[in-house]
Amino acid sequence: MLQQTQAARVIPRWEAFVERWPSPADLARAGDADVLRAWDRLGYPRRALWLRRCAVEIVEHHDGRVPATREDLLALPGIGPYTAAAVASFAFGVPEAVVDTNVRRVLARVEEGSEEPWAPNAARDLAAYRALVPAPPPDDATAVRRANRWNAAAMELGAIVCTARTPACERCPVAERCAWRRAGYPAGPTAGVPRRKQARYEGSDREMRGRILHELRATTTAVPLDALHDAVVRGGHDERFARALASLEADALVVVDDGAASLPS
Repeated sequence: MLQQTQAARVIPRWEAFVERWPSPADLARAGDADVLRAWDRLGYPRRALWLRRCAVEIVEHHDGRVPATREDLLALPGIGPYTAAAVASFAFGVPEAVVDTNVRRVLARVEEGSEEPWAPNAARDLAAYRALVPAPPPDDATAVRRANRWNAAAMELGAIVCTARTPACERCPVAERCAWRRAGYPAGPTAGVPRRKQARYEGSDREMRGRILHELRATTTAVPLDALHDAVVRGGHDERFARALASLEADALVVVDDGAASLPS
């Protein structure tokens, strides 16, 4: 839910979502259309469908309980290395390497002396993490808790102190051991390179996709394509409509049948 969406907007949606579907079994019984309506305008609506498919897999193959191991989590639809590690660590206390962009930046600066984090690579990220935080013995509860606290601490450090553009080195708790600081803060390879501007949302196909989904979420019946076009284009003709509708259909977010569109059942 947090992808491309501010936390303040996510919190009330998340609270309503888990109140309505508090368990995997509850979500598995829901329809895709209901889940998409509850997801509303949060980023990446495909994730709503992946989440429901995860719930179905959990019910069918794990007796309705979210699995605790990295391997079982990775086998679920839409779950990658970061999410699997985060669930294992924060939900079940399994000491896994939770490496996001912020953690990658901290490791690159503190250990490698590089201003910029390396590109994501699950195997390398795990090796870098294990070199800094060796796996604790499974029978040492204190060490396991410490390893999992390190995950949260490193994420927070990268988010609010060791930031990408204006790091607050004067209040960093690991400043004395930071290789980048000792080296005199050398610039990374992309220093001075203009940042690629994010494509405008207004006037984009993404905007049109959002408009179409907004119209279809507001009704439980199929909408004739002509009426849908008039509702989302608001006068005249817009070539984005056909492209956006086709992409939504390809993503299984919209069903087009007999000249009308609807959310999936």
